[in-house]
Amino acid sequence: PGPRMESLPEAVLIRILASIPAVDLVLVCRLVCCQWKNLVDGAALWILKCQQEGLAGADSQENAENWQNFYFLSKKRKNLIRNPCGEEDLQHWGEVENGGDGWKIEELPGDFGKEFPSEEVHKYFVTSYEWCRKAQVIDLRAEGYWEELMDTTQPKVAVRDWYAGRSDAGCLYELCVKLLSENEDVLAEYKSETITIPQDNDANWTEISHTFSDYGPGVRFVRFEHGGQDTLFWKGWYGVRVTNSSVTVEP
Repeated sequence: PGPRMESLPEAVLIRILASIPAVDLVLVCRLVCCQWKNLVDGAALWILKCQQEGLAGADSQENAENWQNFYFLSKKRKNLIRNPCGEEDLQHWGEVENGGDGWKIEELPGDFGKEFPSEEVHKYFVTSYEWCRKAQVIDLRAEGYWEELMDTTQPKVAVRDWYAGRSDAGCLYELCVKLLSENEDVLAEYKSETITIPQDNDANWTEISHTFSDYGPGVRFVRFEHGGQDTLFWKGWYGVRVTNSSVTVEP
């Protein structure tokens, strides 16, 4: 018979364990024996898995205090906003305020508009002559971000949005994002100023962003809200345009 697993050099055992799916490492392999538990809880195994799967970026891995969390956050990283570009009409957007003629979805670049910087974005939401607002509430646990991770590691929560006016009309834009507790108490908040785009603007798309960090324990939801209107009170859809909204939990 060949050598038993426990007699293998640690470096060899780490390479073998690194080929096992991460969830099985945590839920199964970690329970086999003290040696395997120490390896699964240690950095070397997760550094190797990150390297094998191209997750060890030049900057991030040097500052990753917990490599296991870094691995899982990197693998799970995605935009948590659903329907960010209007491809599904207003689906997934709740608490909708339809001032004036209400929200409308249009194809890029739109009248008196500019193409979006990314070719992957084809549509945008546009507001009317009174305030239009819409929101999404993201359930972090439902997305796989467990309580201990949010309370102890407190990964950064990055928020981005894109807005533009049409060149023949002025408009207003606002963004408000809140980190909420289980009972929906506000634990952290970012609110932009009311941004005014003048008439006869260049219609270029502008990105706005904010990153939450060190926000304390208890965060369970993210509430994303944005909106605007035109400043000329023209009937129709001459207000601010928004698209490609995103909320990501960063490793």
